[in-house]
Amino acid sequence: MHLFSENLAVEISTYYRNLTLGHGVTPKVFTLVNADGDQYLFFIDDLPIESEDEKNQFLAYIVQAHEAVCYARGTLVIVERNQQYIEFAVVDRDDADAIVCSAELTRDMDDKPIGLGEFEKTLVKKGSIIFGGLFEAIQLSDNKIEDFESLWLEMKAKILHRSMGL
Repeated sequence: MHLFSENLAVEISTYYRNLTLGHGVTPKVFTLVNADGDQYLFFIDDLPIESEDEKNQFLAYIVQAHEAVCYARGTLVIVERNQQYIEFAVVDRDDADAIVCSAELTRDMDDKPIGLGEFEKTLVKKGSIIFGGLFEAIQLSDNKIEDFESLWLEMKAKILHRSMGL
Protein backbone atom coordinates (compact mmCIF):
# COMPACT_ATOMS: atom_id res chain seq x y z
CA MET A 1 0.00 0.00 0.00
CA HIS A 2 1.33 3.45 -0.92
CA LEU A 3 2.28 5.73 1.93
CA PHE A 4 -0.10 8.22 0.30
CA SER A 5 -3.00 5.86 1.11
CA GLU A 6 -2.13 5.63 4.80
CA ASN A 7 -1.64 9.40 4.99
CA LEU A 8 -4.87 10.03 3.12
CA ALA A 9 -6.80 7.95 5.66
CA VAL A 10 -5.40 10.03 8.53
CA GLU A 11 -6.05 13.26 6.65
CA ILE A 12 -9.65 12.42 5.74
CA SER A 13 -10.32 11.46 9.37
CA THR A 14 -9.15 14.90 10.48
CA TYR A 15 -11.00 16.61 7.64
CA TYR A 16 -14.30 14.97 8.58
CA ARG A 17 -13.77 15.72 12.28
CA ASN A 18 -13.22 19.42 11.52
CA LEU A 19 -16.12 19.68 9.07
CA THR A 20 -18.59 17.77 11.20
CA LEU A 21 -17.81 19.13 14.64
CA GLY A 22 -16.55 22.56 13.59
CA HIS A 23 -19.09 23.35 10.88
CA GLY A 24 -21.93 20.89 11.48
CA VAL A 25 -21.80 19.39 7.98
CA THR A 26 -20.95 15.92 6.72
CA PRO A 27 -20.55 16.09 2.95
CA LYS A 28 -19.94 13.25 0.54
CA VAL A 29 -16.25 13.75 -0.22
CA PHE A 30 -14.02 12.50 -3.01
CA THR A 31 -10.27 12.97 -3.14
CA LEU A 32 -7.37 11.52 -5.07
CA VAL A 33 -3.58 11.73 -4.96
CA ASN A 34 -1.28 11.14 -7.93
CA ALA A 35 2.36 10.00 -7.98
CA ASP A 36 3.57 13.61 -8.15
CA GLY A 37 1.86 14.35 -4.83
CA ASP A 38 -0.97 16.42 -6.29
CA GLN A 39 -4.20 16.08 -4.34
CA TYR A 40 -7.66 17.04 -5.54
CA LEU A 41 -10.66 17.11 -3.19
CA PHE A 42 -14.29 18.01 -3.85
CA PHE A 43 -17.80 17.38 -2.61
CA ILE A 44 -19.62 14.76 -4.66
CA ASP A 45 -22.93 16.57 -4.15
CA ASP A 46 -21.46 19.52 -6.11
CA LEU A 47 -21.42 17.36 -9.23
CA PRO A 48 -24.39 18.24 -11.45
CA ILE A 49 -24.92 14.55 -12.21
CA GLU A 50 -28.02 12.68 -11.03
CA SER A 51 -27.18 9.08 -11.89
CA GLU A 52 -24.88 7.15 -9.54
CA ASP A 53 -23.54 5.19 -12.52
CA GLU A 54 -22.62 8.39 -14.32
CA LYS A 55 -21.05 9.82 -11.15
CA ASN A 56 -18.91 6.69 -10.90
CA GLN A 57 -17.97 7.00 -14.58
CA PHE A 58 -16.92 10.61 -13.97
CA LEU A 59 -14.90 9.64 -10.88
CA ALA A 60 -13.21 6.81 -12.81
CA TYR A 61 -12.42 9.26 -15.62
CA ILE A 62 -10.87 11.71 -13.12
CA VAL A 63 -8.88 8.96 -11.36
CA GLN A 64 -7.48 7.80 -14.68
CA ALA A 65 -6.97 11.26 -16.23
CA HIS A 66 -4.94 12.37 -13.20
CA GLU A 67 -3.07 9.06 -12.91
CA ALA A 68 -4.10 8.63 -9.28
CA VAL A 69 -2.19 6.25 -7.03
CA CYS A 70 -4.99 6.32 -4.45
CA TYR A 71 -8.40 7.84 -3.90
CA ALA A 72 -10.92 8.11 -1.09
CA ARG A 73 -14.66 8.53 -0.93
CA GLY A 74 -16.63 9.22 2.22
CA THR A 75 -20.16 9.88 3.42
CA LEU A 76 -22.58 9.87 6.33
CA VAL A 77 -24.25 6.51 6.95
CA ILE A 78 -27.52 6.59 8.87
CA VAL A 79 -28.50 3.23 10.34
CA GLU A 80 -31.19 4.76 12.56
CA ARG A 81 -31.79 8.33 13.70
CA ASN A 82 -29.67 7.73 16.81
CA GLN A 83 -27.11 5.51 15.10
CA GLN A 84 -25.03 7.39 12.53
CA TYR A 85 -21.51 6.89 11.24
CA ILE A 86 -19.08 8.72 9.05
CA GLU A 87 -17.44 6.19 6.77
CA PHE A 88 -14.87 6.44 4.06
CA ALA A 89 -12.71 4.09 2.05
CA VAL A 90 -9.22 4.68 0.71
CA VAL A 91 -8.44 2.63 -2.38
CA ASP A 92 -4.85 2.10 -3.51
CA ARG A 93 -4.03 1.40 -7.17
CA ASP A 94 -1.47 -1.31 -6.38
CA ASP A 95 -3.14 -3.11 -3.50
CA ALA A 96 -5.91 -5.71 -3.45
CA ASP A 97 -7.05 -4.36 -0.07
CA ALA A 98 -8.60 -1.00 0.74
CA ILE A 99 -8.72 0.90 4.02
CA VAL A 100 -12.23 1.44 5.39
CA CYS A 101 -12.62 3.85 8.28
CA SER A 102 -15.74 4.36 10.35
CA ALA A 103 -16.55 6.55 13.36
CA GLU A 104 -19.80 6.92 15.27
CA LEU A 105 -21.40 10.36 15.14
CA THR A 106 -23.35 11.68 18.13
CA ARG A 107 -25.95 14.44 17.80
CA ASP A 108 -27.70 16.60 20.38
CA MET A 109 -31.48 17.05 20.74
CA ASP A 110 -31.41 19.70 18.00
CA ASP A 111 -29.71 17.22 15.64
CA LYS A 112 -26.40 19.11 15.72
CA PRO A 113 -23.20 17.01 15.72
CA ILE A 114 -21.60 17.04 19.18
CA GLY A 115 -19.27 14.06 19.17
CA LEU A 116 -17.35 11.86 16.78
CA GLY A 117 -15.71 8.67 17.98
CA GLU A 118 -12.27 7.57 16.86
CA PHE A 119 -12.11 6.29 13.31
CA GLU A 120 -11.65 2.54 13.34
CA LYS A 121 -9.57 1.30 10.44
CA THR A 122 -10.23 -2.04 8.73
CA LEU A 123 -8.67 -3.62 5.67
CA VAL A 124 -11.16 -5.09 3.19
CA LYS A 125 -10.87 -6.44 -0.34
CA LYS A 126 -11.01 -3.61 -2.85
CA GLY A 127 -13.63 -5.51 -4.84
CA SER A 128 -16.05 -5.47 -1.92
CA ILE A 129 -16.37 -1.68 -2.09
CA ILE A 130 -19.09 -0.39 -4.43
CA PHE A 131 -16.79 2.28 -5.91
CA GLY A 132 -13.61 0.20 -5.53
CA GLY A 133 -13.11 -0.28 -9.25
CA LEU A 134 -12.34 3.28 -10.35
CA PHE A 135 -8.84 2.25 -11.47
CA GLU A 136 -10.31 -0.20 -14.00
CA ALA A 137 -10.13 1.13 -17.56
CA ILE A 138 -13.42 2.49 -18.84
CA GLN A 139 -14.53 3.00 -22.41
CA LEU A 140 -16.15 6.38 -22.97
CA SER A 141 -17.35 7.98 -26.16
CA ASP A 142 -15.55 11.09 -27.38
CA ASN A 143 -18.65 13.12 -26.49
CA LYS A 144 -18.68 11.74 -22.93
CA ILE A 145 -14.96 12.52 -22.53
CA GLU A 146 -15.60 16.08 -23.70
CA ASP A 147 -18.53 16.37 -21.27
CA PHE A 148 -16.37 15.12 -18.37
CA GLU A 149 -13.47 17.42 -19.30
CA SER A 150 -15.90 20.36 -19.40
CA LEU A 151 -17.40 19.34 -16.06
CA TRP A 152 -13.93 19.12 -14.50
CA LEU A 153 -13.14 22.64 -15.74
CA GLU A 154 -16.52 23.88 -14.50
CA MET A 155 -15.84 22.32 -11.08
CA LYS A 156 -12.30 23.84 -10.79
CA ALA A 157 -13.51 26.67 -8.54
CA LYS A 158 -14.94 24.14 -6.07
CA ILE A 159 -12.00 21.72 -6.11
CA LEU A 160 -9.33 21.95 -3.46
CA HIS A 161 -6.00 21.32 -5.15
CA ARG A 162 -2.68 21.18 -3.41
CA SER A 163 0.73 19.89 -4.28
CA MET A 164 2.93 18.14 -1.80
CA GLY A 165 5.95 19.19 -3.86
CA LEU A 166 7.58 15.80 -4.28
